[in-house]
Amino acid sequence: MDVLVFSGTFYAQTQPGIARLLSEIAQRGVAIRLCFGDPDAQSVETRDREEGLGGTLPAKIRSSLTYYRTLPDVDGCEIRLHATTLYASLFRYDDDILVNPHAYGEPASAHPTFHFHRLDGGTMAEHYMSSFERVWAGAVPWSGAQV
Repeated sequence: MDVLVFSGTFYAQTQPGIARLLSEIAQRGVAIRLCFGDPDAQSVETRDREEGLGGTLPAKIRSSLTYYRTLPDVDGCEIRLHATTLYASLFRYDDDILVNPHAYGEPASAHPTFHFHRLDGGTMAEHYMSSFERVWAGAVPWSGAQV
């Protein structure tokens, strides 16, 4: 399971027990990789300005991270912070990926989410899964201590 977002606030707000749930899933052998925006990154500041958020995006990221503080200590769970320009939020589960593209000046929630399934010879799902891997490779591990 892979997740790539800036804050992913809705993820924790719709499931306040998300850390416990993900911990249980990891204990069953599912690898979980969560990648949030680095609240101190220039890319976060830029997105905040472009969406007219008044400096709240870093705080939203920090707030979201509080839900996941215990996960870095769980085998099979990894959390990293990225400083990339995020063109789409990604949510991958096995061979399926949900892609929420972003448009300039609007929050991710204002846009549709597309569902792609990995198929032999197909390219769309793999295209976005590869994008996740590139961001993940450059992201910095998060220990859960700093928020």
